[in-house]
Order: sequence, then C-alpha cells, then structure tokens
Amino acid sequence: MGQLTSFLKSHKTSVLIAILILFYTVGVVGISLPEYRDFFLSLSFFNLLLSMLIVLLARKHRFQHFILFLFVCFLVGITVEVIGTKTGLLFGNYSYGANLGPKIYGVPVVIGFNWGILVVSSASFIHRLKNLPLIGKVILSALLMTLFDVLMEPIAIASDYWSWNGPIPFYNYVCWFAVSLPLHYLYYKTKLVEINKVFEVLFIIMSLFFVILMLI
Repeated sequence: MGQLTSFLKSHKTSVLIAILILFYTVGVVGISLPEYRDFFLSLSFFNLLLSMLIVLLARKHRFQHFILFLFVCFLVGITVEVIGTKTGLLFGNYSYGANLGPKIYGVPVVIGFNWGILVVSSASFIHRLKNLPLIGKVILSALLMTLFDVLMEPIAIASDYWSWNGPIPFYNYVCWFAVSLPLHYLYYKTKLVEINKVFEVLFIIMSLFFVILMLI
C-alpha cells in the first residue's frame, strides 16, 4: 500500500491525465453507439464532476485561494446563466435540456463548475507566453475560452445539453467573452494563475471530445 501511495504521488500528473483520457474516451465511444447514446449522455453530469475533481487534485499552489476563486467562478457562472435563461438579456434565448443533471433555477449545477474549469485551463495555456503583458494574457485567455464555446455549441445542442430559440446568436459569443474577461483578470491579478499540464490536457480533451462527436 505504501509503494502504491508513493507511486501515485510521484506520478500524480500522469495518473490524472490517464484518468481523463480513459473517461472521455469511454464517453465518446458510448455516445457514438446509437443504442447507448442516451445512457452515456445522461452521464455527462458525472463526467464534469470528475473533471472538476481532477482540476482540484492537480492544483499545485495556494489551494485554499484557488478553491475560493473557483467558488467565485461558480457563483458568477450560475448567476449569468440564470439571467440568460430567465430573461434572454445575456447570451440570448436558450434553455437547458435534461442531460446535465440537477439544476438551480433551470441551470445545471455543473455549468457553474464548467466556468471555473474553462477559465483556469485556458489561462494555463496563455500564461506560457511569458513576455505578454497582463491585459494581453487576459484578452487572449478570454478569446480562447470563447473559441471553445464556438466549438462546443453544435454538439451541445444535438446532445440536449441546451437548445436555442432559433439560430445561435453572435451575441452569445460576445457575452461569453464579456463574462470570462473579468474572471480571467481576477485570476491573473490575484496571481493565482499557474501553468498546469493537467489543466491544459483537460482543455484539449474536452475540445477533442466535441470535435470527434461532430465528425461521427
């Protein structure tokens, strides 16, 4: 048992990445099989919970402050989504479907987690650009996160994660950028941002998840 614990500690990054690859691969395969598609889509809630757990386990520094920041992302994410779904003032006229689990005022709980995951993972990539000034990093991080939404939207709709009353409005992407921008600014300004391979691999895997489902 001691040897196993020692191995897991010394190879934590590799183990966490392997878990992510395994679960998302199983998800893609399951969703791609018509007879199992509905079942695996209903598990999306648990996949996002696992992703959040992996993010927490992978964090290297200032863990308590990081938890607080993720809580801020959760509150902001849930708040803007509630405003969006109830009024259409943010993002546009849309509503959530049945495949993302329990909801708060019509918004799945995991959506709040997802905002935090995407902020920290997109920032990790951009923070590698050492010579870029703070405002540049904030803007590029928010753009990268918005591009992820562009990629995600068609498959999310087909998967009954959410649906739009008409075509996807460009205003949706404007709001994604506008909401993610201050969150990234806070993340950088508080010096919580860290380069983390697990965060980056998670962002890549989530992107590939939607790309593959778009192609099959």
